[in-house]
Amino acid sequence: MIICHKKEDLRRAIDGLRRENQTLGFVPTMGALHDGHLSLIRKGLEENSRMVVSIFVNPTQFDNTIDLEKYPRSLEKDLELLQSLSKDIIVYAPVADDIYGNAVVSEHFDFSGLENQMEGRFRKGHFDGVGTVVKRLFEIVQPDIAYFGKKDFQQFRIIQELIKKHQIPVQVKGVEIFRDKDGLALSSRNERLSKAQREAAPFIYKTLKAARKRFGTESVNKITEWVEKQFAQHDLLTLEYFTIADEVSLKTVRRKTKTKSYRAFIAVFAGDIRLIDNIALN
Repeated sequence: MIICHKKEDLRRAIDGLRRENQTLGFVPTMGALHDGHLSLIRKGLEENSRMVVSIFVNPTQFDNTIDLEKYPRSLEKDLELLQSLSKDIIVYAPVADDIYGNAVVSEHFDFSGLENQMEGRFRKGHFDGVGTVVKRLFEIVQPDIAYFGKKDFQQFRIIQELIKKHQIPVQVKGVEIFRDKDGLALSSRNERLSKAQREAAPFIYKTLKAARKRFGTESVNKITEWVEKQFAQHDLLTLEYFTIADEVSLKTVRRKTKTKSYRAFIAVFAGDIRLIDNIALN
């Protein structure tokens, strides 16, 4: 396994692979790796000669400085985990200056309105930060295929739009959500949950599954009201938003049609820890 902290070293490692016509997969991460990340990397290893995994806690996508400070960092543990997974992995673990230079600021992006839905309404500037770092990582790594988990489905759609609008020669693949045995979507933030919060958190996915079951016979408004009521009665989990949206436009749906695909999205607080999830409805 090759570990690079500077983009010049990474480029030299990658250029050697290009001369051998090897295909290159890429998984960008913010570290604190778990089985959800590993599912993306395994998928990439199956489909490419080599994989690049970046580990970088990107400051520009945090609208909350406390969340940035508390975000788990475990580089040594992450490297051991990747080493045990495969030797065909190149790790890029830079500091902010290597990505951004002297100015750690976001570019502004137009994602055709995708950035204004759900997470965009509650996290100011978040997707500008995501777009900035992913675009720069694509320019540095120049992968053939990049893999993103569908837990962050809105982010996945944002990246698809980024590729389209900026004509970036990268294929983007979405990988299904990796869940714990009790249904909780894996997230680096799960490490911060107390025992009681962790025991309560599967209620999120349980509620999403119930909403999916209701979707065939009930209106969007009725389902939304039902979900809001379930969380209003919960002692440890606070609902930030629940919405049923078109999978393509991500706009909240008022009336269902048979020709479109829909997905339910949810954001919940367990104390000060924010958890998101989603589920396909049809």
